Amino acid sequence: MAASQSRARRIAVFGGAFDPPHAAHVALARAALADLQLDELRIVPTGHAWHKARPLSPARHRLAMARLAFADLPQVLVDARETERAGPSYTVDTLRELQHEWPDAELFLLLGGDQARALTSWHAWQEIVQTAIICVADRGDEVPTSPRFSAPKPYEPRFRRLPMPALLVSATEIRSRIAAHQALGPLVFEPVARYIEDHHLYQTA
Repeated sequence: MAASQSRARRIAVFGGAFDPPHAAHVALARAALADLQLDELRIVPTGHAWHKARPLSPARHRLAMARLAFADLPQVLVDARETERAGPSYTVDTLRELQHEWPDAELFLLLGGDQARALTSWHAWQEIVQTAIICVADRGDEVPTSPRFSAPKPYEPRFRRLPMPALLVSATEIRSRIAAHQALGPLVFEPVARYIEDHHLYQTA
């Protein structure tokens, strides 16, 4: 969809390891495109993940898999900037750069429930909330014992729920299945599964 003359360009950022990208990632992207009337959705694979204990797969593989996973969504662009940036990957830096590149755009940040609950531990999180509307995926498969996300005061107006289908999928489970030589079924799309097999990724848990 071309940007309307009557409103600002709408750009959303969806960051994460994408190690590997899976069906729930794509479902969230589809929900955001439909609900937010986006002109552009940028998939931003993490560079150096300061918050993860395990090392990520090489960036070239995660970028390639992301391009395959989101290939059917024309408004989606896989953005490599965080993998090319030295030092830790901070979302606030990506938002600052996009704000500089598109000063008149309305920015959105897509988060899963777990990410949203951890948001206040992120680097410069208050600036993140002031720069972008935070869209939290409201999935029907949340574990009942998990605390429901609650927007931090006084920033509630900067948050919105993003309804999406219930999908019990996680990258951790996918990596474990591959290491155990188990079928992936619908968890990842066929081009991504083929890429994983061709490059012998996730062979050990």
